[in-house]
Amino acid sequence: MTYTVNGRRFDEEPDPGQCLRTFLRSLGHYGVKKGCDAGDCGACTVWLDGTPIHSCITPAFRADGREVTTIEGLGSPGDLHPVQRQFRDAPGFQCGFCTAGMIMTSATFTEAQKEDLPRALKGNLCRCTGYRGIEDAVKGVVGVETAAPGKAVGTSVATPAADDVVTGRAEFTMDTRIDSMLHLKVLHSPHAHARIVSIDKTAALAVPGVHRVYTWEDVPRKRFTTAIHTDHLVDPDDTFILDDTVRFVGQRVVAVLADTVGAAEEGCRRIAVEYEVLPAVFDPEEAMAEGAPQLHGSHDPFVRDPVRNILLELHARTGDVDAGFAEADVIHEGTYSSPRVQQAHLETHGSIAWMEDGRLNVRTSSQSPSIAKVKLAYLFALRPDQLRVFCKRVGGAFGGKQEVFSEDLAALATLDTGRPVCFEYTREEEFTTASPRHPMTLTVKLGAKADGTLTAFQVRNVSNTGAYGNHGGETLYAGGAAGMIYRCPNKKYDAFAVYTNTVPSGALRGYGMTQPTFAVESAMDELARALHLDPLELRRRNIVRPGDPLVALDDGPDDLLFTEEGLAKCIDLVDDALARTADQPSPGPGWLVGVGVASSLHETAPPTEHISEAWVTLGDDLRYEVAVGTVEFGQGTPTAHVQIAANQLGTTPSRIRLVQSDTDRTGFDTGAFASAGLFVAGNAVLRAANAVRDRILEFAAAHTGVHVVLCSMDDDGVVCGDRRVSLAELVALARGRGIRFTAARKAYGSPRSVASNTQGFRIAVHRVTGEIRILHSVQATDAGNIINPAQVRGQVEGGVAQGIGFTLTENYLVDADGVMVNPNFRNYRIPAYADVPRTDVLLVESADSFGPLRSKGIAECCINPVAPALANALHDATGVRYRALPLTPERIYGRLNESRSVPAA
Repeated sequence: MTYTVNGRRFDEEPDPGQCLRTFLRSLGHYGVKKGCDAGDCGACTVWLDGTPIHSCITPAFRADGREVTTIEGLGSPGDLHPVQRQFRDAPGFQCGFCTAGMIMTSATFTEAQKEDLPRALKGNLCRCTGYRGIEDAVKGVVGVETAAPGKAVGTSVATPAADDVVTGRAEFTMDTRIDSMLHLKVLHSPHAHARIVSIDKTAALAVPGVHRVYTWEDVPRKRFTTAIHTDHLVDPDDTFILDDTVRFVGQRVVAVLADTVGAAEEGCRRIAVEYEVLPAVFDPEEAMAEGAPQLHGSHDPFVRDPVRNILLELHARTGDVDAGFAEADVIHEGTYSSPRVQQAHLETHGSIAWMEDGRLNVRTSSQSPSIAKVKLAYLFALRPDQLRVFCKRVGGAFGGKQEVFSEDLAALATLDTGRPVCFEYTREEEFTTASPRHPMTLTVKLGAKADGTLTAFQVRNVSNTGAYGNHGGETLYAGGAAGMIYRCPNKKYDAFAVYTNTVPSGALRGYGMTQPTFAVESAMDELARALHLDPLELRRRNIVRPGDPLVALDDGPDDLLFTEEGLAKCIDLVDDALARTADQPSPGPGWLVGVGVASSLHETAPPTEHISEAWVTLGDDLRYEVAVGTVEFGQGTPTAHVQIAANQLGTTPSRIRLVQSDTDRTGFDTGAFASAGLFVAGNAVLRAANAVRDRILEFAAAHTGVHVVLCSMDDDGVVCGDRRVSLAELVALARGRGIRFTAARKAYGSPRSVASNTQGFRIAVHRVTGEIRILHSVQATDAGNIINPAQVRGQVEGGVAQGIGFTLTENYLVDADGVMVNPNFRNYRIPAYADVPRTDVLLVESADSFGPLRSKGIAECCINPVAPALANALHDATGVRYRALPLTPERIYGRLNESRSVPAA
């Protein structure tokens, strides 16, 4: 067959049944991404004779004799296509994994298609941006700015990798090819709870190309937790690499290593496993009941009560809630439930391992290569110098990659065979075996006086941690902070993390706060209506003020502080914004219009110790190298790190060279999660940059004889009084004396401050179909001192979009046997462009932060108030309270039909 790809003709024979996506990637065109392999996400979009197609569902043979264009053929960093330039300058991406597909689709748009983007972009999904940046890119709106020397902070500079992202040259985890690489696939359990009686490998080993079949007997028998935290003791060591007992449908049973993915998959199909099926329990309340099947024994001292399947329980009190309810004029009590939600990052989990100079190298899609290295060293008894773990650009994470999921098996196989090994998840494996958000059921009971003053605040939280406890305890602790937003003398929090025979739950944006915020903010809205008070006014009367205690779990000291009323400002901004659209008309007959608001507070760093080390060096090429372990997966902290360094060194971002996320080339970094990539790693970069600046200034002062206080940095030199000395001269002088301008500094996640935000919605609900249309979305955020305004807006827009999906469209459906029945984008339904409104992002600047230059990370917290604000708006429109998510049209329609309180159309 003859193919023309990006103008180059060649003869090549694809494998039988091979799709065009895998064929093009085998030729080195890595800008063609894998997001779903089902034609749902558009990450693999290429042109076939000038027409955009999804290459993952196009057989490779159909390109025979035709012109194929990939993102690499559209333009290069030195010669960008106009649409590539627009996506760079908007900016129209965050993690960048979907960007090639977005550009290949939108570069063909007519003017009419640009005016109908909901239809034109229906085949391309983005999980990061909230689509506003993509819309701006398509329409040529420029948001990127150029920073003056020493003025980078506060400027919307572009990410350092922008040109590489929009041309498809930015490397993600799987964008490489290593000679003689083997491929690993996994056989998953069909049972929710079973003991493995026997495994017959014979037929699998007979498959041509199969090299190894690994069972629980072939791996180190060491307990560990897949969760990533600096202190691994906060999570239970309840997991093995492979186990002889399976506790959820989808748990890995056997790993097969082969020359090709196809051979490994065939090997999995031929394995014969005999199971002894055990009783299973799926509901956490039933799991805690007497006589329920037990998932774990008493081998792990971290597990609180194995007989009742309780991983951890918390009981906290302040004051006397019974007395508080006794003095209340109005009491409200309600039970609210939040379901599983998948992170749905477009790049699936995956790792590539190989040996080099006697050392194990692991290239992986992770939020923390440093801690992944610690876990691998423990599992395989390796010294730290025998192991390197690193990341390229990561295609989204949202907490889902705060785990060790793929690294262990890839490392095992490479250590065993000495060959390079690739282990990449499918989209179905992401849904059925990775760790979604914890389902939680919260009962909230509130008491208040007639004037709205809270007298009692009581919460019972039952969290379904699934079959294993990764993140179960930490999210339960985090959820307790949902009560810190309101002043009340009497508080009670009872919480239980419970094992069930379901997929293990894990970390997701909002980390343990999103579900309790839905419950508490819905309950506050109901209490306000019972008191005949405006919901925002009830919040104003009860929100915490500077000097109030924030943490209600105990009476001990804490490192969490705040001194400014950022939340009050957020509430006022949203109130004013909604008032300006109060006369907005409804879409027409049959539509009910309502307004809803909700607020949240979120800690700017996790309570467990978070550490980051940064190195800054002035090189011989007169560029500054900043080395920091933080990973880039769309959160934008590496861009902020470059801005912080440029700001302190009196230069521009273009003169900063960033090295990141490589345990051989950077210091230890706990990881980019819980906003710590900015708050902690940003402080490390700030301190290291300041140290290098001070060394340069001191050297220049000594050289010129001018006092150091009269010396200052400029773009490529130092001004000492009325004399300017170039960096080139200073570097040459220093080299002659054996001096290098370099420094390393560490930062820790303490003390901590809080970020606050308020979300408002005006929505219309169709009384017949149950459809929701968002007429106005607004979020005000206390972001501290803003490092990059465009990035802050993008993070909020993306968080609101994810929150809308969590509330309205995403439904993780599990049948009676514990099997997920919709493990694909087509049926799970993350928001598409048409589902997401433009959100007005209102930024509150404050000095209430211990972050770098008093900035705050806000990517974590912006999702929290979205669900309750939507639920409150739905109640305002219909008079019907919905206490269980998601708010799907059929659920809304069913309740509207039942209710007599719905007003006439």
